[in-house]
Amino acid sequence: MSLVAGDLHDLVAHRLREADQRYTTNRRALVEILSEADRPLTIPELLNRRRSLPQSSAYRNLSILEEVGAVRRVVTHDDFARYELAEDLTEHHHHLICSTCGAVEDFTVSKQLEERLTSAMAGIARRTGFHPTHHRLDLLGSCANCT
Repeated sequence: MSLVAGDLHDLVAHRLREADQRYTTNRRALVEILSEADRPLTIPELLNRRRSLPQSSAYRNLSILEEVGAVRRVVTHDDFARYELAEDLTEHHHHLICSTCGAVEDFTVSKQLEERLTSAMAGIARRTGFHPTHHRLDLLGSCANCT
């Protein structure tokens, strides 16, 4: 599900209001940066893209946006978490995570493969009694720059 900018901001504002939070200028800026990105971004990358954002504000606001379900944190092995918009605000995707440098790239798979994954997970759920709500596929390895 890909949203137009106005719808995206309306949804984020609604989630913040539900948590008694405001949709401040800095929170809006973070959402805009993440909506324009083609992969999850570190805080230094976010700050590079909008130099007017104070670093302390970015940390605090990302935490709030994560709490209300507008942003998701992607953790790798390095010192920097990466941030992206929550999947229900964008589209279903998966990640390539470099175990060497920590880089994260988004990727999608064909509809047929998603259907096979969903079917396989439904079988696992039936056998184990687990009730999944969604899935993520993270491929770990070395990116082209590190190999």
